[in-house]
Amino acid sequence: MSSLLSPLNLTRGPSLKNRFMLAPLTNTQSFEDGKLSDEEYRWLTMRAEGGFGLTMTCASHVQDIGKGFPGQLGVYSDDHLEGLKRLSSEINANGSVSICQLHHAGMRSPEELIGQRPVCPSNNEKFGARGLSIDEVEILRDDFIRAAIRSEEAGFDGVELHGAHGYILAQFLSAEINRRDDQYGQTLSNRSRLLYEIIDGIREKCHKDFIVGVRLSPERFGLKLEEITLLAEELMTSNKIDFLDMSLWDVFKEPEEEEFKGKKLISYFTELKRGNTRLGVAGAIKTPQDAEKTLAEGVDWIMLGRAAMLNHNFPKLYEANPSFLPAEIPVTENYLKSEGLSEKFIQYIEKWGFT
Repeated sequence: MSSLLSPLNLTRGPSLKNRFMLAPLTNTQSFEDGKLSDEEYRWLTMRAEGGFGLTMTCASHVQDIGKGFPGQLGVYSDDHLEGLKRLSSEINANGSVSICQLHHAGMRSPEELIGQRPVCPSNNEKFGARGLSIDEVEILRDDFIRAAIRSEEAGFDGVELHGAHGYILAQFLSAEINRRDDQYGQTLSNRSRLLYEIIDGIREKCHKDFIVGVRLSPERFGLKLEEITLLAEELMTSNKIDFLDMSLWDVFKEPEEEEFKGKKLISYFTELKRGNTRLGVAGAIKTPQDAEKTLAEGVDWIMLGRAAMLNHNFPKLYEANPSFLPAEIPVTENYLKSEGLSEKFIQYIEKWGFT
């Protein structure tokens, strides 16, 4: 049996039946008030039915002001509970571990979408964002924790904290963006303080078997590979989180920073001490062969994005035939609709040549 099909135990929560996780993909399919739509429900539950060991929501914003794109799923209000319960229940009924990804876009929240200036660790002229006061940072921390409690109440097995791609937790991690001079700025320890306070709060408020994961990215938006590897190892050996999700854009690429070129970006993370934490990666894993090569690099699991959009049952297809040929773009709109993508989702991904 392929290692991709072997179960994966986490320190907390239920085991995954295989090493396939669904990537949290922006899909713009829910309602503008953050409530779950039938379209997003179908998109996600089809992947659970298709055999993914773990099915994760896309970025679910923890504050109304943290909305990053139209039709974004929300987890900032009890008004969202009904839809979230419906979603987690169906994911779990299909034998998939359910994870709600907690998100705040920070400076990347469009002003025309949220009706006010976006927020950031400190004033940011490029994005027209204002810096958060210390009181607002503490409210942000508490709202992340409340969103995790709400996710648990909704029946999710756990949450992932979105600390990647220049969203607010990554903004705090970036020395280029975070210009604060208080306990949340300057040193890496201070810049990661908010992330740790959120994790500690979730551990204190949620039950002991609740899964907590973190998504990081090592490049762009002022993030430095050296700092992110330090943080990644510290997180993995802290016994505070259950999985680390490294979003690499392309799992086979070399780092962008000149001094780190000469070996694959993924290797900088597979070489780290992990403690009891499970390490996985995302980034341009398109075929069964890509998935096998990636797992062979030494990670514990792999995450599929585009491949899961094109084949909702990629894990089941792989189980039936490890050499199966997945769909390739361009495909027809009708094909994408048959794979559970609504017209809104299809319009959103047109720029990447799907049709």
